[in-house]
Amino acid sequence: MKNFFTSLPARLIVALALGIVVGLYANERLIRVIITLRAVMGEVIFFCIPLVIVGFIAPSITKLGTSASRLLGLALCMAYVSSVGAAFFSTIAGYGIIPRFHITGNVDNVRELPQLIFELKIPQIMPVMSALVLSILLGLAAVWNKAGVTINLLDEFQKIVLSIVSRVVIPLLPFFIACTFASLAYEGSITKQAPVFLVVILLVMAGHYIWLTLLYLLAGIFSGKNPFRVLRNYGPAYLTAVGTMSSAATLPVALRCARNSDALRSDMVDFGIPLFANIHLCGSVLTETFFVMTVSQVLYGRLPEPGTMVLFCLLLGIFAIGAPGVPGGTVMASLGLIVSVLGFDAAGTALMLTIFALQDSFGTACNVTGDGALTLILTGYVEKHKLGEQKSAAEVY
Repeated sequence: MKNFFTSLPARLIVALALGIVVGLYANERLIRVIITLRAVMGEVIFFCIPLVIVGFIAPSITKLGTSASRLLGLALCMAYVSSVGAAFFSTIAGYGIIPRFHITGNVDNVRELPQLIFELKIPQIMPVMSALVLSILLGLAAVWNKAGVTINLLDEFQKIVLSIVSRVVIPLLPFFIACTFASLAYEGSITKQAPVFLVVILLVMAGHYIWLTLLYLLAGIFSGKNPFRVLRNYGPAYLTAVGTMSSAATLPVALRCARNSDALRSDMVDFGIPLFANIHLCGSVLTETFFVMTVSQVLYGRLPEPGTMVLFCLLLGIFAIGAPGVPGGTVMASLGLIVSVLGFDAAGTALMLTIFALQDSFGTACNVTGDGALTLILTGYVEKHKLGEQKSAAEVY
């Protein structure tokens, strides 16, 4: 029990609760300090994300050797199928459930946050998607050219990034989460906006758990392993995702959780978890699909036509792969689809952004937790095809 209270999950829960309490009673001067600290910590955390992506994906690809291209294609296909499947599941549920509920869209009277005391900009060395593409190309090119020096360098870089994660990013996360929930409580997002779409949010969260159950069951069947051996380690990652609302910011904790599972191969963890954090957004896709149907019913008095929803879901899966793993990344990347395919006007897109923001943290938590299931499938694949595990990138050549 003593270990639990000093563990990362306990610290995250305490940070979340403390943030809400402080935010509910904070005055304007205190909240200015809090949101300024949140902004500074956020800049530091998000600066590290491209480093984490390059530091894990590129060395992991070199460890895979000649199997890298095949596994990358498999990972992309799994992420797309999972996202599109979640979208269709949400669509079917929407047609069956939404007409039965009376949902209003009044989300006014939210208190505005004061200005920051100061701004400290720490630009990332490259955008998240650039880091992802660089990692893939760099890793593949090193394998193709049997570049031993580069492979050794990438292996050393991975160790450096690990120390940054363990000594900088993870210690900052509880404070960042506390400040985030304090700001939400102060502005009223928790006490004023949430009740408006509470029923819809609860339904979407139930959908998250159903989809995660399906993913882990399929992963367990394919790999021949008990999926609970993976899922039981994901509590800290789930809570971190709830607090950060970002798959990318949760990446360091997700890596630690996946490494704690004895059902996952370490090379698949290093390869799959950072990759899926940026391309597998099943929870966000499921949420957005249900919400666009809800907003359409609220504002326009009708649900989109089934053919329109099929097209929307197929395209949304593609946009999800390219969406950044940051708060609201999925809905921001797909605003063009919402307008062009579904015909939403300015009021519709504004309401969509608002209701999506209310539960973005839970959609992100579903994304992150689902990555463990896909990594279990990758583990089953390499074991069935007898692709050997490589402990060190330097040993590949």
